[in-house]
Amino acid sequence: MGEEFKLEVVNPEKSFLLKEDVTEVVVPAFEGEMGILKDHISIISFLKPGIIKVYSKTGEEKYYVEDGIIEFKDNNLSILTSSIFNIKDIEKSKIDEMLRKAKEETNRDNASDQVKFLIDQKIEVLKSIN
Repeated sequence: MGEEFKLEVVNPEKSFLLKEDVTEVVVPAFEGEMGILKDHISIISFLKPGIIKVYSKTGEEKYYVEDGIIEFKDNNLSILTSSIFNIKDIEKSKIDEMLRKAKEETNRDNASDQVKFLIDQKIEVLKSIN
């Protein structure tokens, strides 16, 4: 099997992605961008809004994620998220709508610093995709 490991991404609707030939995954963890390779130590971490990059024998894929939890154990990476999109499939109008909603959220007076931080992250990432 070489340097490959298994990746499974699950969202509320279904199993979003299942790949057995992954060589590296870069995730937007709260601690910063985290690269995961085969035989990485076991880890559980939270995701912040950002881009998940998946590298495999078939090439590179990029996904926009808003939140979630990752767990890596025994060369299996599981990502549980409420919102994930393949970047190549997102229409510009959808990104514009998500940006508009995020900017509206920043104007709320009762938002905590943590919420404002996450919204700012989301806006920054969406602008980079756009």
